[in-house]
Amino acid sequence: MDSATELLLQNVSVTFPIYHGASRSLKKSLLFRGSGGHLASDANQRIVIEALRDISIKAGVGDRIALMGSNGAGKTTLLRVMAGIYEPVAGVVQSRGRVSPMFDIGLGIDTDISGYENIRLRGLVLGLTSTEIEDRMHDIAAFTELGDYLNLPVRTYSSGMMTRLTFAVATCFAPEILLMDEWIMAGDSNFIAKAKARIESFVEKASILVLASHSLSICRRFCNRGIWMQQGQILADGPIEDIIRVYSAENPT
Repeated sequence: MDSATELLLQNVSVTFPIYHGASRSLKKSLLFRGSGGHLASDANQRIVIEALRDISIKAGVGDRIALMGSNGAGKTTLLRVMAGIYEPVAGVVQSRGRVSPMFDIGLGIDTDISGYENIRLRGLVLGLTSTEIEDRMHDIAAFTELGDYLNLPVRTYSSGMMTRLTFAVATCFAPEILLMDEWIMAGDSNFIAKAKARIESFVEKASILVLASHSLSICRRFCNRGIWMQQGQILADGPIEDIIRVYSAENPT
């Protein structure tokens, strides 16, 4: 592991404007509920959802962070900010080390080209060189178990086949900063049983892991640090068992 690998967020905020926000529409109501219910006005007097508010996190080598919180807490938005997909309206995001996002499984996928061509395309999106992709091609193809389907356009794939393809590419190298959503823990049972050891090996090789999950057992298994989020803010940050304890007390099952 590279001791220089680091992920730093300082006072990061993200907002999403709601156009025609002055109306009391059903759409506005649904957005309000889905966002965790925190609406505000920006400098232009537009109604916005404050998805993240003043988030500061410092992660270094060995950190295995579980993002915990209810739907709308801001976990997925935070992952996307860390990955550079969303740009904050305030604050700074800095990373040293290759960031490997494993939550938007369609990222870099072109449904009109074949599985093999998508392996090459997605590998480039993840930062691999053409040589690195070709060196791994046989192992990636074998792991997917898609056989001749890899010669067909991806639009012919089921969602399970798509998961196999993207998972195989995304886990074919040692990550530095690994960002995961719990989709990778779900899916067709036969594939997940096969992929279990690969997931554990992949996580183990990462210098830094940030995992968004609703499952406390998954948080305990993979993480040593917890961050409890609510309405786009951090309520608590500390050792995983401490955060699970306070989170569970406020959110009994």
